[in-house]
Amino acid sequence: MLLLLAFWLQAADGMKALEARQYAEAARLFSEEVKKSPDDFAARFHLALSLSLLNRDEEAAAEYTKVLAAKPGLYEAQLNLAVVQLRLRQFAAAAALLAEAQKQKPAEFRPNYYAGEALLGLGKNEDAEAALRAALNAGGKRPEAQLAMGRAVARQGRVKESAAWFTGAAEADAGYRDALLELAELHERAGHKPEAIALYRQFPDNAGARERIGVLLLDTGNASDAVAELEEAVKKSPTAANRFALATAYLKSKQNAKAMPLIATAVEQEPRNVELRLTLGRLYREAKNLPGAVREFQFAAQADPASKAAWNELGSTLFLLSNYQGTLFAFDKLKALGEETAPHLYLRALCYDRMQLYKETLPAYEKFLAASGGKNPEEEFKARQRIRVVKKVLDK
Repeated sequence: MLLLLAFWLQAADGMKALEARQYAEAARLFSEEVKKSPDDFAARFHLALSLSLLNRDEEAAAEYTKVLAAKPGLYEAQLNLAVVQLRLRQFAAAAALLAEAQKQKPAEFRPNYYAGEALLGLGKNEDAEAALRAALNAGGKRPEAQLAMGRAVARQGRVKESAAWFTGAAEADAGYRDALLELAELHERAGHKPEAIALYRQFPDNAGARERIGVLLLDTGNASDAVAELEEAVKKSPTAANRFALATAYLKSKQNAKAMPLIATAVEQEPRNVELRLTLGRLYREAKNLPGAVREFQFAAQADPASKAAWNELGSTLFLLSNYQGTLFAFDKLKALGEETAPHLYLRALCYDRMQLYKETLPAYEKFLAASGGKNPEEEFKARQRIRVVKKVLDK
């Protein structure tokens, strides 16, 4: 009798700890009770619940599984285990349990809502939409269900239709306001730029949102307005990406002098960023700083030896510096990557010509003429003239 009383008191203490949100203490007490009485499925259920509230999800899942082994079909255990499995991203297992829970209580919010989340995780968006409609019918327009419904609809390609659900979630609970950023990104991916910009504008203090507005304005050809947005983005978050976007806006609005220091700083932040290196190199070249341009193009080629743009820019700039050996080396790399156009062939022929390697010069000009096919008339005329001269030299 005393032993039974101790068990009862321990269970009562565990429930008190659980109700007081002292989850660690509750887990300890229920764990002790389960050790003493392994077949006490109620104690095991509350142990699993305590563990789940402590985010010890794998342990909780193991205990709920034991509860269901003892009491198959127990609704609350099915539901709670499925929620834990959702957190563990075990969507298939959760969906199977929730399908059983839906059969037991088809008109309740929780099994339908969580089934919708599990089906979203499995990519079964149409089935998720059906489950979430049932949840919304059962529980009213709860924000979590509206957000999930927005995702289910958007993932079926109906982004504009999904907007009402995302907006509804944000209006129902301010904690879901960031869902509008998710909606803006969905609009952006779908090519709905005005809708995306309008949503991003609702977050003036968010550097990422300001950056996206700037990029979208650039895409629509509005460089001057993009500059203002991106300047604010850089002030709030001076990342390499934001600096690069602002520099691009400066370049498109013909403000190259403002762009160069931004790109240079961005390169310092991300020295292996090939696109930044190439952009800085091109700015140096436009400013007649050819050695500086070569340095940046060399860094880009080293960072990504498979970059056709890097080898192309490097070879072309080395040619301007009369570094013909370097030009040929860069163009050899480019050729190995499967890139050799008529302009490349023409510059290659000029390199051989100016280095007085006439045996290589003649076939190089001929290869250029065959590849050009009348598309570069001025260079073709010069090539024919040089072929005549080189032939005379070789005949001697």
